[in-house]
Order: sequence, then C-alpha cells, then structure tokens
Amino acid sequence: MIKTEMEVRKVSEIITVEHFKKYYREVKAVDDISFTVEKGELFGFLGVNGAGKSTTINMLCTLLKPTEGKALINGMELGKEDEEIKKHIGIVYQNNCLDHLLTVQENLLLRGGLYEKDKGKLRHNLTRVTEILNLADVLRRPFGKLSGGQKRRCEIARALMHTPDILFLDEPTTGLDPATRKNVWETVSKLQKEMGMTVFLTTHYMEEAAAADHIGIMDHGHLVEYGTPFSLKETYAKDKLYLIPKTGQREDIVMELRKNELEYSVLEERIFVKIDSTLSAMPLLVKMEDRIQGFEVIQGTMDDVFLSVTEQKEEDK
Repeated sequence: MIKTEMEVRKVSEIITVEHFKKYYREVKAVDDISFTVEKGELFGFLGVNGAGKSTTINMLCTLLKPTEGKALINGMELGKEDEEIKKHIGIVYQNNCLDHLLTVQENLLLRGGLYEKDKGKLRHNLTRVTEILNLADVLRRPFGKLSGGQKRRCEIARALMHTPDILFLDEPTTGLDPATRKNVWETVSKLQKEMGMTVFLTTHYMEEAAAADHIGIMDHGHLVEYGTPFSLKETYAKDKLYLIPKTGQREDIVMELRKNELEYSVLEERIFVKIDSTLSAMPLLVKMEDRIQGFEVIQGTMDDVFLSVTEQKEEDK
C-alpha cells in the first residue's frame, strides 16, 4: 500500500503543520504557516505580542478551529481525532490555573482524573510526577501558599498527569527570578532526557530559546523564519568588537577603521566595530596592538536574531 506524504512524515515528525490559517473577518491572526516539529526536540516558537503564537498553539491544542489548513499531532489528524489528540498533549499556560485552596495532591488527582478513571493508575501517575518534579515536600500544602517556582513545578506536574508525548509551554518562566527560572529549565531538561518528551515552547527570554533544537519566528501572523539557533545566528547575528584605545590613540584607530572600510561608532571611551565573525577580528587586533590597551569580542545572540528578523520584516512591508 502506498503511504501518503503526511503518513511518511509520522516517523520522525511529531507535529506537522501545513498552510494553517486563522482569520477573524479582516484580521489574519495566523496567515498560511507551515512547519514541523521533530520527536523529542525542544522547539522554540517566538514572536512579539500579537504575532500569532498563542492562536497557533490554541489550534494545535484543539482549543480553536483553523479557518484553513491541516495538521498531524503525533500521527493524528487535527479536526478529526481531537479527543485522541488531547490524550497525547499537556499544556502549561503562562498563568497558573490550579485551585489555590486545594492541596497540591488534591489538584493533581482532580486534573489527572479527567483522563484516568482507574484509581490505582491515577495514584501511580501521581507518584511518578511527584518524584520527577520533587514535589513530595509540598504535596499536602495548599497550592496558594507555595512560592512562584513551586507553583510552576506543580503546573508542569498537572500537565504530566496523563503522560503526554508533547508538552506545550506558553511562556512558563515569565515573572520568575533567575534562580527559579534555572530550576524550571532543569526540570524540563530532565523530562526530555528521561521521558523522550517533545517540548513546544513560547518565550520572551531569548537565552531560553537559544537552547532549542529548532526555532520558528512569527510576525504579524506569518512564520518569517525557521531554523536551528546556529543557522539563524549565522544569518542574522553579527559579532561585536569593542576596542579600548590607549591615551591619544583614538583618532589613529578611527583612521585605520575608515581605511579598512569597517563600520564603527564611538561609545565614550570605547570604539564599537561591527565584524562578520570572531575570527575576522584577529587581523585587525594585530594591526591595532600598539594602539589599544584592551578589547572585548561579544558573539551574536538570539536577541540579535530576533530583533534583526522582526525589524527587517517591518521594513519590507
């Protein structure tokens, strides 16, 4: 029997989206996007507020019906097998949704009971997520009394009570302090390694996105870029060279930069030079060796990628 193209893709791709659209009369919230997510990977889904990220996630999670387009979620067709799809996905929203008055254990059993009616299996699932997320100390405490980081771990536990294949994280660390954010990401990394889970992430923290296997960038309803963090940095993020001149040498350095047709700017006591790569700074530093007292090379970041992509697309309109 000859398999269709989408059926063949099931082998390595856990999410396949083709020509997704979501229109609200004249507003094109999502306008003809296509992309794939590999099994077991961390996929970063980026974009400014209103770019269409949440609308896309809500469609993939069966909460919104697409205007047009189709998608396969873990081999199941969106719109035809939605009840089955729900059994294979977990969602952690930006805002906490567990009951503040109930204990963590009561919350988790209540949410898990929506998927599993066998009390023995439900208790087993509770034990499993408690161990994975280190929740034993807070299990009998009211959810509302927990710290921000503890609540986030409980929200992740809630999404894992039915052992999903795909975990959707919608800005999971917004508002958390750096130490708590680090703890949440250690937990997510552990889930990927121990359970082979696919993680679909939206975030405004570009350093979190840099850890993704692939990244898609949304802008005004369109998917404007897709690739690995490395390939996107190669295309959009330039390294930066900062030169610290010796006393009286600034003008000589500026003349040398003009001679080499390099783009530069003077920032107080430092001279900022745009370079193609870290290695391309080496010949320049050798020439400047007797005129500088120090230098710093800063590699391009995902912040640079995001700003370059969104600003370029804005200029192209």
